[in-house]
Amino acid sequence: MFFAAFILTITTMFSGFSTEAEAAEGQLGIDAEAAMLIDADTGRVLYEKNSDVVLGVASMSKMMTEYMVLEAIKQGKLQWDQKVKINEYVYKLSGAPGLSNVGLTQGEDYTVKELYEAMAIHSGNAATVALAEVLSGTEKNHVEKMNKKAAELGLKDYKFVNSSGLNNSDLLGNYPAGSPEEENVMSARSMALLAYRLLQDYPDILKTASVPVLKFRDGREYKNFNWMLPGLIYQYDGVDGLKTGSTDFAGYGFTATAMRNGQRFISVVMKADSKDSRFAETRKIFDYAFSNFTKEELMENNFQIQDKKTLPVTKGKADSVKIQTDKAISMTIRNGEKDQYQPVLVLDKKKLTKDGELTAPIKQGEQVGYLTVKTNNEEKISFLTESGQKEIQVPVVAAESVEKANWFVLAMRGIGGFFGDLFGGAADTVKGWF
Repeated sequence: MFFAAFILTITTMFSGFSTEAEAAEGQLGIDAEAAMLIDADTGRVLYEKNSDVVLGVASMSKMMTEYMVLEAIKQGKLQWDQKVKINEYVYKLSGAPGLSNVGLTQGEDYTVKELYEAMAIHSGNAATVALAEVLSGTEKNHVEKMNKKAAELGLKDYKFVNSSGLNNSDLLGNYPAGSPEEENVMSARSMALLAYRLLQDYPDILKTASVPVLKFRDGREYKNFNWMLPGLIYQYDGVDGLKTGSTDFAGYGFTATAMRNGQRFISVVMKADSKDSRFAETRKIFDYAFSNFTKEELMENNFQIQDKKTLPVTKGKADSVKIQTDKAISMTIRNGEKDQYQPVLVLDKKKLTKDGELTAPIKQGEQVGYLTVKTNNEEKISFLTESGQKEIQVPVVAAESVEKANWFVLAMRGIGGFFGDLFGGAADTVKGWF
């Protein structure tokens, strides 16, 4: 009985150290094929379910065209007031039954801004194709660029066959890539990474994504399909983006972001079984995020590891130098678990002698390594990107300068060391006689 109780205690202790993402999967019970929760500042993964399974993404794939439009605007290759003339195909697609669209008139000019808002707010499919054509000449060229841009952004599991996210069979025979029945596909991890890069690189995207109703030039009002925005049916405090999507193949998906009290999260829900459930599952994820996680300072600026406050120095006026971090380490963690993170010092081996010493002269502020953190059970702290991983690595620097000793001092030390070794050896020999 004692042994069984001991095993139960140990098991209970260590079960508490499973990663947040693994623990949450069982707790949340998300009713969707795949899902993910990340910290929007660093890309730290806080929850995941089937995050690497490749699924249909439908109109959530418009986020890639949004990224490319914003990039072209920034680079001066496109202007918001630039005119785009609507051709016959785009006009016919805008009137196709059963598709999300704003009405576009053949031969009429629309600004890039108007088409972008139609795409981002009301998921206008024809507007997306029009933007693809103005960006890349043809939608076929644009799809090739979408796939290349996905690789540049670090996405791993994806395939784009059109710009809008529709099934190719809905494109009136003008599908740009893939087979006649094919759709865009991605994993939840890649979807989260695309959203993360959008918010990191072009945060102004939220000015459009957060608009609940589009008032278009035709005099009509078109509601945003993100029904968690303020004033809409499933409004949720803090939600201000990003994109929904649905097809028969993809089911119902939603990539969302929300911020409260300076803390922003990104969630992904893929292949839910209804319009309503994708919002209900997103609510679960955000409730979990805002109730359980906070950004905290784990190691303060000028932090020193208790048993490694100094490093030995050779050929210096001093025989050691103080070392410390040059900035704090902060990270979004589960509430109450700050004491589960420990500092890890990694020294730059190129700066150390074979005896583990720094060689003078050493300048104050000179980097000698970096400090990171680990969990008590050494579980990996997961991030979407390598740059996110580096967010928890801060430089360790010399807190003071150490000048190089002059030749005379070094010579005297050498002589002293020689005679010290000599007398030490003699004493050991004498001890051996008795």
